[in-house]
Amino acid sequence: MIHIPKHFAEHDHTRLQALVRAHNFATLVSAHQGEIQVSHLPFLLDAEGTMLRAHMARANPQWRTFSPEREVLVIFHGPHHYVSPAWYAAHPSVPTWNYAVVHAQGRPTLIEDRERLAALVRELVKRHEAASPEPWRMDLPPDYQDKMLSGIVGFEIEITRLEGKFKLSQNRPGGDRPLVIEALERLGSDDALGVAALMRENQGKL
Repeated sequence: MIHIPKHFAEHDHTRLQALVRAHNFATLVSAHQGEIQVSHLPFLLDAEGTMLRAHMARANPQWRTFSPEREVLVIFHGPHHYVSPAWYAAHPSVPTWNYAVVHAQGRPTLIEDRERLAALVRELVKRHEAASPEPWRMDLPPDYQDKMLSGIVGFEIEITRLEGKFKLSQNRPGGDRPLVIEALERLGSDDALGVAALMRENQGKL
């Protein structure tokens, strides 16, 4: 379970799914016989928002511990940034960190069919090549592709629980939040702008 104070809880599944799709390189955590195993992998979320798909190296022992009876946890990290007390109007104050994360729990199942595994890899390639002016296409010699596919294991996770923690200064006085947004936008880094954008979205909800 993730500790989520009431004012930081995000219940909008559309917003949670948007973060998962935008920040799809995630941390997979599982437990087996008292041992914690962790992998860092890119995931695909289906159109309905109910299934995650990914693959890992066959040499990675984590997949051998998967069971439909035992849930795993996938952690998606959105934008995050340090927040300085100097940005606030209300004092005294202390530093903090604003961030957005989504936790997806579910039951993993291996993808045994070679065609489905190839389709998963092609979809991942298409997803991440989309921004390129000349996207690389998975047009490989059949024997080479087969060799590469033999080195990985695909799996899917049926999502049973989706939780979001969007810590975006909701606990601060209303006058402080616009000041934090302005300070982050002045900094201009990707994470600073990402947090500022989420905070602007939240302004209409508070």
